[in-house]
Amino acid sequence: MIKRIILATMIFTFCLPIVSNAQDIQFFNEPPFEHYKVSPGDSFWFIAKRYGLDYRELMRLNPEIEPTNMHVGEVIRLKESAEHSSTFEDQVVTLVNQQRRQNGLSPLTHRADLKNVAHKKAEDMINSNYFSHNSPNYGSPFDMLRTYGISYQTAGENIAKGQNSPEAVMNSWMNSPGHRQNILNDQYDAIGVGFYHGAWVQMFIKSR
Repeated sequence: MIKRIILATMIFTFCLPIVSNAQDIQFFNEPPFEHYKVSPGDSFWFIAKRYGLDYRELMRLNPEIEPTNMHVGEVIRLKESAEHSSTFEDQVVTLVNQQRRQNGLSPLTHRADLKNVAHKKAEDMINSNYFSHNSPNYGSPFDMLRTYGISYQTAGENIAKGQNSPEAVMNSWMNSPGHRQNILNDQYDAIGVGFYHGAWVQMFIKSR
């Protein structure tokens, strides 16, 4: 019988109003390129508006840039590269296994099929504009695992949104009892991590 572990959620939000005046500028529905060089009068708010982005997402993509002190000529990222996402996902797995070892637990295997499902869940949360364990497109995490042909005895999911680094999201999860319980569950033997435009997903299973 499949045992379903309590799911845990975490969301981190912030608001920073910035004003910019500009006229006769071409606007886009989405960024036509990956990087942008800051021009006089630019702000995160204006650049985001011009390229069809949420300014908070732009800030998340560029944590090293000071929003109130942008410099002309600075290069900022407009898009998240696949390589960048994959690196973040792998780093989260490393941090999870560090925590497990510190607590006397076996490390989890980062399975490619679980990683694929977790990444698709992260994409789905952003593209369908929701933050929940239950997807309007895939159903519950357990439904989604079955849809992608992944068998398990026990499964769990952690989600988060808004953290700008693997360390930040792991700190949030480890300081939340429900998330921590999933990360340190001694029944799990495999993990998949997904990251997409600020959405984070961990999927845990005990294999059959």
